Amino acid sequence: MSATQAEVDRLIEQFDPESNFRRLAGLSAGIVLVLAAGLSAWHYYTAGFGLQNEIAHRAIHLTVVLGLCFLVFPRQRRLSGHWEWTVSLGLAGFYLFMGLSLLNNLSEPVGLGAKAAFVAVLLAIAGLSLPFKAYDGSNHSIPWRDWVFAILAASFSLYLLVFFESIYIQRPGQHTPIDLMMGVIAIAMVIEATRRTMGIFLPLLAIVTILYGLLGPMLPGGLAHRGYSIGRIVAHLYKGTEGIYGIPVGVVATFVFHFVLFGIMAQLTGLGQLFVNLATIAAGRYSGGPAKVSVVSSGLFGMISGSAIANTVTTGVMTIPMMKKVGFSPRFAGAVEASASCGGQITPPIMGAAAFIMAETLGIPYNDLILVALVPAALHYFAILFMVHLESKRLKLMGMPASEIPSIGKVLVSSWHLFIPLVVMVTLLLMQYTPFLAAFWGITLTVACSWIPRLLGPLGQKMSGMAVGPRALVQGFEMGAKSALGIGAACACVGFVLGITTLTGMGFKFSAWVLDVSGVAAQAVMAFDVFQWFELKEVTILFGLMFTAAACIIMGSGVPTTPTYIILAAIVAPALAQLGVPQLATHFFVFYYGVLADVTPPVALAAFAAAGIARSEPMSTGLTAFRLSMGKALVPFAFVYSPVLLMVGFTWSGFMLAAACAIVAVMGLGAAYTGFVARPVGKLAFVLLNVFSLPLVFANPWVAAVSLPVVLGLLAWHARPLAGSSGS
Repeated sequence: MSATQAEVDRLIEQFDPESNFRRLAGLSAGIVLVLAAGLSAWHYYTAGFGLQNEIAHRAIHLTVVLGLCFLVFPRQRRLSGHWEWTVSLGLAGFYLFMGLSLLNNLSEPVGLGAKAAFVAVLLAIAGLSLPFKAYDGSNHSIPWRDWVFAILAASFSLYLLVFFESIYIQRPGQHTPIDLMMGVIAIAMVIEATRRTMGIFLPLLAIVTILYGLLGPMLPGGLAHRGYSIGRIVAHLYKGTEGIYGIPVGVVATFVFHFVLFGIMAQLTGLGQLFVNLATIAAGRYSGGPAKVSVVSSGLFGMISGSAIANTVTTGVMTIPMMKKVGFSPRFAGAVEASASCGGQITPPIMGAAAFIMAETLGIPYNDLILVALVPAALHYFAILFMVHLESKRLKLMGMPASEIPSIGKVLVSSWHLFIPLVVMVTLLLMQYTPFLAAFWGITLTVACSWIPRLLGPLGQKMSGMAVGPRALVQGFEMGAKSALGIGAACACVGFVLGITTLTGMGFKFSAWVLDVSGVAAQAVMAFDVFQWFELKEVTILFGLMFTAAACIIMGSGVPTTPTYIILAAIVAPALAQLGVPQLATHFFVFYYGVLADVTPPVALAAFAAAGIARSEPMSTGLTAFRLSMGKALVPFAFVYSPVLLMVGFTWSGFMLAAACAIVAVMGLGAAYTGFVARPVGKLAFVLLNVFSLPLVFANPWVAAVSLPVVLGLLAWHARPLAGSSGS
């Protein structure tokens, strides 16, 4: 393995808990290989030749995914000092509380042997979950405790599969004691698998939600509800389609997994390097060229990765040293890569898992969603490119030398075959074929087209890319499955939050609170609107969005983008819908701010990974990445107030006004927070750019008539070079 690839692997493992895999050898490595590659092969087959029924398909998926979570991921301490023990004891107590409460409330008699076996299993789960020093074991082997966990994690889905006819056909809606006991084990093992792959925050949120469902009558004020029995909650979360086997897991099992696998296979053939070459050709010669190459290549690579951290380190090991070489500081170089890489989850045609879940939740075909996402993604990258350009001008940096920029002709001649799978897959999506069928053909053609250089003989000697043979195919299938484990466990866990939300009406209670607080704040602000330019409804929506954005950033500090999106979309969307905000705009808003959490300190994982490559201080790199994201942070507000940017109620006049306002607002904020255009931006100009740029999100004609000339005038004034200025 080359040093570069070793650095990529190290940084992904350090900053991306979803990719912190054991490096196994011997028999255990063989077992994991068979299970992981077999899971990918099964998904590949079902994508091309038909899915099974809903519950069975999701149960098969989780049987292998949750079992592999304990075999692939090492148990690591994520909390310092006594907190790890405190949390672990709390989790163990929760498992025992659930089990004993269930036994105490069973409506049917259960034999002493069954009760003893159930309690013994719960005691085993509780005991093995404690952070004993010997528990961690070697990163190259699987401790016996994890084999026990893996079997238990697979058992509850296998139970549904083996007794499927009895449970869902012969006695639908009826729950035997064994069903409910398996449900408690399911809850415990999903929490442990998520804790293993994602950390503790999401499991704790799930537990709080479950306790909320149990303890409803004991809660104060508006939080109170009638409460539900332990049996009702367990059955709802385990056997229905609104808990563990809900929409999030369904989407991962039918869409996300296939596109993750395609991305892994495409990277094997060299598509990632091709994107970097194309970005270098497009942007390398301009001022601060390597930084612009970083932005463009991250956007292109994001089309097939859907992961901010993987995007950061894969392209960053090439672009960050290039940026440092031409004069960017290590801090700024890392921040540019991190900020640009966050666009991977929002860039069509292959977006993050949250996009697939959004399509399923809203009932919108995914192939329509990728068209809707084009304008927001373009605004996202325009905002970063503009700020990078201004920073390059401030530092008076040159472009890359011509000798380091590849020839477009040579790149296309050597790599044209790598485009075929991506083009075919996008074409199938646009032709309204199902996403999993498009992914099936994308994977098939990726492998087939990788052999074109060899099939051409002497004509293919100058062509690039790696041929995917049997060994590489199996390794790619194994890595594809491993890359989907973390999101599979997280979606199963977030099913607890969604299940309790639908059971208790928690989402409507939170929505009412958001509406009340936003309304009070809006009325206070409207008292100062002497010209009556704004409506109360507009300002109320603004405060609702600000609360939502804050919640996304806070949750995103401990929870990945997809669970953040699922939870907040379920809770916040009803509130904004009551104010007349289109559902699509609300869901895109939550989606975008969940993505921004990857560059928002104190937990900015993408920025920290970039700092590892740049050899810069992580927190300062995160703060700089957040500053670079200030322009694009305005974009989600723009398409809430102007849904026409998402093709909702499209008219050319409305679209042009909204697009002009969004672009100028992004430029105004970019100039303000960079502090330079062609001359430094003073304090007064900074204030004016903020004051007149921010209201442009409303896309109000009267506001635009005042704000656009002011912002454009300030930009034009500062675009005049300052004679004799050093520019630094």
